[in-house]
Amino acid sequence: MGSGWSSEEERQPLLGPGHGPVAGGAWRSREAAAVLPEAVRGPGPVYGRRWLVLLLFSLLGFAQGLVWNTWGPIQNSARQAYGFSSWDIALLVLWGPIGFLPCFAFMWLLDKRGLRVTVLLTSFLMVLGTGLRCIPVSDLMLKRRLIHGGQLLNGLAGPTVMNAAPFLSTTWFSADERATATAIASMLSYLGGACAFLVGPLVVPAPNGTSPLLTSESSRAHIKDLIETVLYAEFGVVCLLFSATLAYFPPRPPLPPSVAAASQRLSYRRSFCRLLSNLRFLMIALAYAIPLGVFAGWSGVLDLILTPVHVSQVDAGWIGFWSIVGGCVVGIAIARFADFIRGMLKLILLLLFSGATLSSTWFTLTCLNSITHLPLTTVTLYTSCILLGVFLNSSVPIFFELFVETVYPVPEGITCGVVTFLSNIFMGVLLFFLTFYHTELSWFNWCLPGSCLLSLLLILCFRESYDRLYLDVVVSV
Repeated sequence: MGSGWSSEEERQPLLGPGHGPVAGGAWRSREAAAVLPEAVRGPGPVYGRRWLVLLLFSLLGFAQGLVWNTWGPIQNSARQAYGFSSWDIALLVLWGPIGFLPCFAFMWLLDKRGLRVTVLLTSFLMVLGTGLRCIPVSDLMLKRRLIHGGQLLNGLAGPTVMNAAPFLSTTWFSADERATATAIASMLSYLGGACAFLVGPLVVPAPNGTSPLLTSESSRAHIKDLIETVLYAEFGVVCLLFSATLAYFPPRPPLPPSVAAASQRLSYRRSFCRLLSNLRFLMIALAYAIPLGVFAGWSGVLDLILTPVHVSQVDAGWIGFWSIVGGCVVGIAIARFADFIRGMLKLILLLLFSGATLSSTWFTLTCLNSITHLPLTTVTLYTSCILLGVFLNSSVPIFFELFVETVYPVPEGITCGVVTFLSNIFMGVLLFFLTFYHTELSWFNWCLPGSCLLSLLLILCFRESYDRLYLDVVVSV
């Protein structure tokens, strides 16, 4: 399928099996081959089209996050319109981490076929998934199955949009722009999930006790029509992005922008051996996977968590929206700072997780106001959730850059694929338990400060290194 979408040159693997800068053909075009020795001695050119490539990839991640989080913010309305149970709502969120099960196949495809083929396959899966949810059927049981199938297909797009950001930034951006590009590409997926908190509750009314007329059959049909409007709109956005990607998404620039981009990486098999035998990588991978997995699962059912403290669906949507938006904005700003002040990734993570531990503890104790007597107000809930989202979400691009630096020359996609796979395992396990213990959610809140504190200790014991940065800064001089 990919052979029809790209030229023979584009289908050459970016990361060849050789060990020298030319062996294996990391940059196979004649123009690149002619100047590769010079590129290894100094930084290469950057191209203005890199921002268009970054924009297309980021918007694709935005759409994937938006589709994934469609149902959590409107779970009460979905129950009313389609007869979803608590198990259905949790499973609709759970399809995201389930979609990461074949993530290593996507990383192999990224390594062997390049960025263009992998992104096109990802966007095509999203088109199929969002289209499946829009098939008009009157049978509610069949409709629910179609929706579940669509969410699964969208979940299969997750490995690429979540893992390929460092690969894209290394391929297209210079060393002093990599962290910023990684932050933009990875944060837009979270921003899409945040916009679901905004779009869903604002478009779809909540069948709560303040609107008794919504329990009538006509009102139930009205809610269903509005939900389907959201589904059709998301399908249209995904189709537009697929068309744009099909029209223009080159796999790599004509010349590598940095020494690291021109250098060879380890083979697929040797990369896994290197990752699994590197204790420092395993330590920092757990520091990322545990709290981010817990937070992702917690965010997906935030409406369900806040219902016992009498927070409306709209307020829960706004809290989720601003917590993730704040993290995206701060994450990009911190990544830009990290591009200017290099070699401080560990210190940045220590500061972020100190704040995450404090804010998550504050939120958990606030929800237990009957015991702690802390004020339970909209202001305190907004503030604690937003701070938690800022500290945790903004750490994602910093983690990604530190992963790549720690295990270089392991390919970026494989490195990030392993850690996001672990994160989704933790997320999936929590959501699985949630389906059986959804009537009592206080334990879920305590998972947040516990995971943040554990991560803080792991980061504190971690010994950082910057192998890729050394190659770009020292070798290029």
